[in-house]
Amino acid sequence: MKVLTEERQTIILAQLAKNGVVKLQDLVQELDSSTSTVRRDLQELEDQGKLVRVHGGAKEITTLQSEPGIIEKSTKNVHAKRQIAKLAVQQIQVNEVVYLDAGTSTEAMIPFMDNLDSVLVVTNGVQLASELADINVKTYLVGGELKNTTKAIVGADVVETIKNFRFNRVFMGVNGVHPKFGFTTPDPNEAAVKRAVLAQSEVGYFLADTSKLNEVSFAKIADLENGVLLTDETDQTILQDFDQVKQIMEAEK
Repeated sequence: MKVLTEERQTIILAQLAKNGVVKLQDLVQELDSSTSTVRRDLQELEDQGKLVRVHGGAKEITTLQSEPGIIEKSTKNVHAKRQIAKLAVQQIQVNEVVYLDAGTSTEAMIPFMDNLDSVLVVTNGVQLASELADINVKTYLVGGELKNTTKAIVGADVVETIKNFRFNRVFMGVNGVHPKFGFTTPDPNEAAVKRAVLAQSEVGYFLADTSKLNEVSFAKIADLENGVLLTDETDQTILQDFDQVKQIMEAEK
């Protein structure tokens, strides 16, 4: 039984709200419709201002200052975040000092870190510090102003504290990854902390699911060349514009 146009578009928007991005071929299978029909639906929804079409699918409409709260973030792209998190943890070596910034992408790393008791973790995430303590990972929580929406500790005190540390690796969430504008986030205070951390690290990793690619937020963290992108995106036509990429398929090796 064919799905009506209104029903198809309702399903598309529901998937978009859940994941932040939808892929054309996934929609074709789920809706049991032709590629041309789904493309037409995406075009109509874009004309209505409900999404923006991208290569191979569509994304949510975002602004430079868009910043979902931690509750909303925790329900989006859960599977992708777990895959990226697994790949991230595989980069950590024995006895290293690691920084995890506050966020749901880095929080997803913690279940894979229960055998890393020789690692020291520094974080500005209150929730992350608690969960790391639960699995007996030695953790240092930096002090400063607590940002209610993301549960991140930010501000000048954090930046000054970070300058006294050195890290083997840092892992950071990001709201936008763009070939021209680099890694970005909506909040200048969080961007300042991320820049300070990156400056004190041997290597910096940015965890970004496919919905973050080709997006731009208000505050710049760094150029693409200054970090390694960890992503679930596998389409090489999309990834060709990004430097230093590690994909989730590597986590299965």
